[in-house]
Amino acid sequence: MRVYLDHNATTPVEPEVLDAMLPYFSAEFGNAASIHTPGQRARAAVETAREQVAALVGARPQEIVFTSGGTESDNHAIFGIVRSAASGAQKDAKHVITTQIEHEAVLNACQALEKEGIAVTYLPVNSNGLIDLLELRDAVRPQTVLITVMHANNELGTIQPLEQIGKIAAQNDIYFHTDAVQSAGKIPLDANSIGVDLLSISGHKFYAPKGIGALYVRGGTRLRQLLYGGHHQRGFRPGTENVPGIVGLGKAAELARATLSEDASRISSLRDELELGLLKRIPSSRANATAAPRTPNTTNITFPGIEGEALIIALDLKGLACSTGAACSSGAVEPSHVLTAIGLPAEEARASIRFSLGRHTTPADIAFALEAVPAAVAQLRQLSPAYQK
Repeated sequence: MRVYLDHNATTPVEPEVLDAMLPYFSAEFGNAASIHTPGQRARAAVETAREQVAALVGARPQEIVFTSGGTESDNHAIFGIVRSAASGAQKDAKHVITTQIEHEAVLNACQALEKEGIAVTYLPVNSNGLIDLLELRDAVRPQTVLITVMHANNELGTIQPLEQIGKIAAQNDIYFHTDAVQSAGKIPLDANSIGVDLLSISGHKFYAPKGIGALYVRGGTRLRQLLYGGHHQRGFRPGTENVPGIVGLGKAAELARATLSEDASRISSLRDELELGLLKRIPSSRANATAAPRTPNTTNITFPGIEGEALIIALDLKGLACSTGAACSSGAVEPSHVLTAIGLPAEEARASIRFSLGRHTTPADIAFALEAVPAAVAQLRQLSPAYQK
């Protein structure tokens, strides 16, 4: 038996999504920029997908720019806003606000800005992974051009108070971006009610293929392009559109929107069963950031006395796939920057495992995990000189 509990890393492509994509690899191969009939059929498919993605995030279709995924969307939002901001006297005084627990796509982009002379404030979080809104207000400067705060954290599932952040941004005339890669398709999204100007999503996190994503750009937002070429997508993102990927993203967005409430209720019930069951069965274990609002599919649990990487390998041998944290950080020697930011010592951060459920997770999968994880932890603790009962 194989059980997959690493849906925050990636999800399988839904059969309906694959079926929607297949014609655009063969019979419907036209370039969506061409004016002949095959090209216009491809263009129609792209625009249908744009409408589907817009409906998922509460946007207008013309506000959706297709990208290669979450990393490109995040980079385009951050560099595009900063580089389009007022120059002249403020050129060397631009300021960006973000948090200490962002995905590397945001953190590394901000670090690159710092090398260019841009000031960046990295807001701390509390033990539940939430920022302090008063600290955000205090961090705002006259030179602040962008606030970028992720919606749901990829390791903890913690959901930030975006509406309140959006109000602070609007009151100070600052652009607001959110990385919604881990929330799209899991919890409701409405760009207007949130008050964001830019929002990033990635298809492979909600049953579309890898290599396709989107960036919501509110109408009127001054965003400089990252790439240079043709005039595709209103000039925001040149290059021939990935029609099969875009069609797949659109179909996945349509499916997610139709099943959002039902999926969330069922998955959260299974997540709670897994979380409570592991805490009951494994002495000294502790779930992280449970007092904050979380996405319905995610739990992060610390098992003192073990090494997370060793536990992942042991569980994989038993047939269970899970993660120590962000997939992009797999193999990293340093402990999770997210877990240390919420106050975990390095050794506890290294002993923490993320379980992320999905649309097709079953009660049998949870029962399997509730047998496999306690057994693996017990075996590793017997071998660990650092663990004391």
